[in-house]
Formats: sequence, C-alpha cells, structure tokens
Amino acid sequence: MVVNAENVSRRYGETVALSDVSFSVPEGEIFAIIGPNGAGKTTLIRALTGTTDAEGDVSVFGRPPRAVARRRLGLLPQEFTPADRLTARELVTYYAGLYDETRDPDAVIEDVGLTDSAGTFYEDLSGGQKRRACVGTALVNEPDLLILDEPTTGIDPTGRRELWRLIEGLSDDGTTVLLTTHYMDEAETLADRVGLLADGKLVALGSPEELIARHGGESRLVIEVDDEGRAETAIAAAGYERLPGERGVAVPAGPKEIPPIVEALEADGVDYEGLVWRQPSLEDVYVTLTGSDVPTAEGAT
Repeated sequence: MVVNAENVSRRYGETVALSDVSFSVPEGEIFAIIGPNGAGKTTLIRALTGTTDAEGDVSVFGRPPRAVARRRLGLLPQEFTPADRLTARELVTYYAGLYDETRDPDAVIEDVGLTDSAGTFYEDLSGGQKRRACVGTALVNEPDLLILDEPTTGIDPTGRRELWRLIEGLSDDGTTVLLTTHYMDEAETLADRVGLLADGKLVALGSPEELIARHGGESRLVIEVDDEGRAETAIAAAGYERLPGERGVAVPAGPKEIPPIVEALEADGVDYEGLVWRQPSLEDVYVTLTGSDVPTAEGAT
C-alpha cells in the first residue's frame, strides 16, 4: 500500500479533530476525502504528511511519513501563498530547484494550462490561475504520491475539468493521488474510492457507486412550483409521498412513474415551473450521512 492509516486520532485540547480513522490507498488509485467544514480533512492530510503528530499508525510507502524521501511526494496545501513578485514560470522553476531531478518547468506550466500566462507575476494572476500555478509546484518533482488539499478551489469550471484530466492522466501513468474536495461532482468524477469524514470519524468508505447505492436513496422527480402545499396535496391524493429535505417538491419516482405524477398535478390544476428527474448522487450520500448541506466554495475548509 502507498498509504496506510490505522486508528489515527488527533485532539486539540478538548476538541477531537480525528477519531480512529483507518483506511489504505493502493498504488495508482485516486482517493478522495470529503466532509463538512471542520470534519478533520486538513488535519488528516497533515498527519499523513508528518506535519502534525497523531495517535495511531501512519505509513507512506511502508515508512513513517517523515522518513519518506521528499522527491516521492507532491503536496499542495489548502493555504499556500508563494511570493507575489515571481512569475508563474519562476515559481515552478524555483520549486524545481529544490530537487535533484525534476520535470521541465515549461512542460508543467503547459500541463496546468498557464502557457499564455507563464510570464505574469503571481500577484497579477486570477484566483484560478494562482491555484493552477500552485498545482504546478506540486507536480514539478514528478511525485509517486500527489496529495492535494482542495486543488480546484477558485478555479472556473473549464479550468477544473482541465485539471481533472491532468489528475486522471497522472493516475493512469501510475501516480497515486489523495485529495480533499468539497465538490461532490469532483469526487464522483475522479475518485476510485471516497472516504467521508464527519466529526473526525470516517463514516463511509467505498467507491462512489457503492456509496450511492448504499446511502443515496431513490431516484426522484423534483417539481419546481410556487404553491408547494397544493402540489403536495395533489401528489398525496395520487398515492405519492413527498421526500423531506429537498428543494422543491420531491417524489420518489422511476421513469415510468413520471406520467401519472404529472397527470395528478394537471388534474388538480397545479401550475409548475419545471420538472427535474434525477438519480441519487454523491451529494445525496453526503447530505444523508452528515446532515449538512454541501458547502459552497467560499465556505470550504
């Protein structure tokens, strides 16, 4: 195993940041850690990289984290503020200078989509461009294990997908990737397996498909309507029960059940603005197991 964690725990005074967290990550896997703000994601990353002490056993490439050769690891912390007066190219080149053998900085700049902005000072880059440059610093030593703490925060949707393709390519070439994210679509798209942290505990572990099948609930029809009470009455009269905790009026429904639900609404004269049929997703798993809404980009930690 590339990463092995057994009963990892960490306290800060009376606050329990991690409690008996156990998992392993094999070579070439993309493993995502998701969880609400304050769940312990960043503390876990620090324990895995040896930057904070924790109870339990942690090994990386079969060794204690602090004994692993730095060239084998690439790390992008969530909070990372390099020198403003370095260009994107100079920043990646600087980090290349910390290792004996590295990739060509210009090739890394191209991989993270900054070729046209390579000569721009870091302070003048957009938020998304800054994050791409920071990802580049974690790639320049061509690590065997890449650890990314919220890698796409602040990046526009196009840029996020470009980085997803980069991460997938690295994994295909044998790089092991461990990342934290608050984007459920990111975890669902990228991860071979997902670990869900809540209150410092690992409450679910498995592939996105396994977790969705186990905790995601049923497919549903979401009715967008101004008068939710009237819509709920109409579907109840037709034998359907409203799902709690959903935006709009949500009803458990497979594809064949959509027509009779629509007929019930129209028979009762209910005007609706839209109908959305959706299958359960990792977001539903998150809400079910944590009791929290998925955090926004601004609220993620």
